Amino acid sequence: MKVLLIEDSEALRRGIRVGLDHLGYTVDETGDGSEGLSMALTNQYDFIILDLMLPNVDGLSLLKSIRKLGNQTKVIILSAKSQAEDRVTGLLAGADDYLCKPFSFDELQARLMTLGRRGGLNQQAKTICIADFVLDTSNKSLYANGHYIDLTKNEFKIVEYLFSNPKQLLNPEQISEAVVGSFNHLSKNTIEAHLSSVRKKAKAVGSTLPIKNKRGFGYFVGEH
Repeated sequence: MKVLLIEDSEALRRGIRVGLDHLGYTVDETGDGSEGLSMALTNQYDFIILDLMLPNVDGLSLLKSIRKLGNQTKVIILSAKSQAEDRVTGLLAGADDYLCKPFSFDELQARLMTLGRRGGLNQQAKTICIADFVLDTSNKSLYANGHYIDLTKNEFKIVEYLFSNPKQLLNPEQISEAVVGSFNHLSKNTIEAHLSSVRKKAKAVGSTLPIKNKRGFGYFVGEH
């Protein structure tokens, strides 16, 4: 797999490159944002590892530029900015993941492996933002307050279906069909158990899941 590494710290760039070389990745590298933008647009990569604080063109502007031009290479942001709003800003700009400095190379390797399992090049991303939640349907990821929330397959599908239909009252039968299809069935109690689990995970990172239950009718997001 081919990686474009854009990082202005020569020492960090060298350390990452050595680690990636050892794992068998082919690495192109630069410490300049303008050069990195040109490389991203003229070559095909499986991943871009992107610092935010770059000379000439900053990382966020670079990311927005390649996404605007339709480049959907998977991007991992590296940044010392660790506040929730910084991470959300990066994800909304089109990043697939956000890794705060300092970090271990093992963590970077794990993030690359996870992104690699989520699909190939040039997948069109779709992001849904509700309150302080960011849901990426292409990467099957949910973030709250900038924190990644680890969901099961059915938990994600339920949240995705409800987030995709805000302000609509959806009954358990509709949710079940959207999640498992016509030939299987999720009971009302099972759906509630999944949502209860998601609520607990969201609460653990300081957020409240914006999915409400209208008893006897179903679920909705926002005001109904």
